[in-house]
Amino acid sequence: MILQSLSVNNYRNIGQADLQLSPKLNCFVGSNGVGKTNLLDAVYYLSFCRSAFSQTNQQVLRHGEDWMVLQGLYITTQGEEMKIYCGLRAGRRKSFKKNGKEYQKLSEHIGSIPLVMLSPQDSELILGGGDVRRRFMDVVISQYAPDYLYGLIRYNQALQQRNTLLKTEGPIDDALLSVYDEQMATAGHVIYGYRKQFTADFVPIFNEVYAALGNSNEAVSLTYRSHCHDGDLLQMLQSHHEKDHIVGYTLKGIHRDDLEMQLDGYPLRYEGSQGQSKTFLTALKFAQYSYLRKMVSDRTPLLLLDDIFDKLDDERVSRIINLVSTEDFGQIFITSTSSDTLRKVIAQTGKDHKFFHVSDGRYELEDNEVR
Repeated sequence: MILQSLSVNNYRNIGQADLQLSPKLNCFVGSNGVGKTNLLDAVYYLSFCRSAFSQTNQQVLRHGEDWMVLQGLYITTQGEEMKIYCGLRAGRRKSFKKNGKEYQKLSEHIGSIPLVMLSPQDSELILGGGDVRRRFMDVVISQYAPDYLYGLIRYNQALQQRNTLLKTEGPIDDALLSVYDEQMATAGHVIYGYRKQFTADFVPIFNEVYAALGNSNEAVSLTYRSHCHDGDLLQMLQSHHEKDHIVGYTLKGIHRDDLEMQLDGYPLRYEGSQGQSKTFLTALKFAQYSYLRKMVSDRTPLLLLDDIFDKLDDERVSRIINLVSTEDFGQIFITSTSSDTLRKVIAQTGKDHKFFHVSDGRYELEDNEVR
C-alpha cells in the first residue's frame, strides 16, 4: 500500500493540509508540539477508524471547531486507486467511506490498510498493565483475521453484560449468567487460538530482529500467559460464579491474558535500561511489521516512526534507516526534531524521499530535499 496524497482538515492542531507524499520515505521535521505526531495520527486514523492516542472523538477536533475531515488516496499493491474518507461532526456518528461507499460497520474497514506505528507512547507496553499488551496482540491479529475481531467484539460485549449482572446485590439470575458464560467461552476459544498461534510464530521473528538491532549477548523473551492454558474456559467461568459475584467482576478469561517481556530471565520493566527498553520496543514493532507483511502478502503495510531517534547515537540511527530502506519495507513516515543526521543517512540510501518542515500545524515541502 502507498498513501499517495493526504488531505487533513481540523484534525487536532491542523487547520488544513494537503500533501503529496513520497512512495518510500517521508520525513516531518520540526520542534516539539508543532504537529508532527498529529499528522502521523491522521494517517493512523485512516487505517483504524480511531486515533492512536485519544479515546474520544471530541479530542481529535481542532480547538474551536466541531467537525473534521480526513481523506487519503492510496495505491494498492495491485496498482489500483483506493480513496478513503472520514468525516466527523461533534455529537454525530462518524462517516467512513471506501471509494465513495460508506461502511455500515467500522470493523469492516480494519485490515484494509495495514499499518504499524512506533512512538514514545509504546513504553507503556513495558511499563503498563496487561491491557496494553493485549491491545498490541489485538491490533496485529485484527488486521489479518476478521473473525478474530468479530470474536473480540462479541467477547467484550458478553463480558460487560456479565460484569453488570455480577454487581447485582442479592441473588443473581444464574441461568442468565450461564448464557454469558457460553458466549464468552465461544468467542474466547477463537481469540485464544489466534493469540497462541500468533505468539508461536511471532517470537522467532522478534528474536531475530532484536539480535540485529541490539546486543546479541542479551537474552530476550516474550511469553504468552493465559488462563486458557490451564483448561476449558467454559468450565472455569461456571465454577467461579460465587467468587465472581463476591468481587463483582469476572476473574477468569482471556481478558486477563498477558504477554510477558523479559531480559536475561527478568522482567524488562524492572531490569531494562532506557537503551535496552528502546531497542526492545523497536525490535517488537519491526517484528510486528515483518509478521504482518507475511500475513497480508497482498497489502504492504505502512510504517510510522514517531520521534524514535531521540537520544540514539548516529550509528544506531543509520542502522535503523538502512534497515527500513530495504525492499522488505514499504512506505515509511518519520518524525524528528533534528534533521542533520537524518538527511545525511537518508541521502546515502539513494531512496526516493521527501522532507517536510512542520510549524504550527503547517507542512512545507522542502523542494531541494526531494529525490
